[in-house]
Amino acid sequence: MRTAFDFTPYRRSTVGFDRLFNLLEAGARDEDGYPPFDILKEGDDSYRITLAVAGFRAEDIEVVAQQNLLTVTGKRAEDNDQGEYLHRGIATRAFERRFQLADFVEAGNARFENGLLSISLKRVVPEAMRPRRIEINGSKAAPDQIEAPRDEVREAA
Repeated sequence: MRTAFDFTPYRRSTVGFDRLFNLLEAGARDEDGYPPFDILKEGDDSYRITLAVAGFRAEDIEVVAQQNLLTVTGKRAEDNDQGEYLHRGIATRAFERRFQLADFVEAGNARFENGLLSISLKRVVPEAMRPRRIEINGSKAAPDQIEAPRDEVREAA
């Protein structure tokens, strides 16, 4: 049971939160859940999205990666079969599935096998954004005792 929520009053009183409200509104939209998908975390910085696209061929599917957005679109070609279907349970309708990607997540290769489309994702943080250790330079620590210069010690003896 979903109800529509109006973010307009909040948009008027905030600055810089447009993207957040857009994401909340997009999440509140009703989706039919087609095609079903899994998201798997394979490692600290690697993920895989797998979509179940039975009835489609690799040529019928298009995967487009843009900045922070991965779009998978499928449009099945018309069947030129001579037969008549008595029951059609395999979905053949066109679909578009969008995935919001976090910053620095890039889509890798896509593989289509046994009716499953797998897309590899990897977080690639630029070298400038990675933490780095900075050496501290300075004078060596002073000894605990104050000593007279060596020349003065010899003359005093």
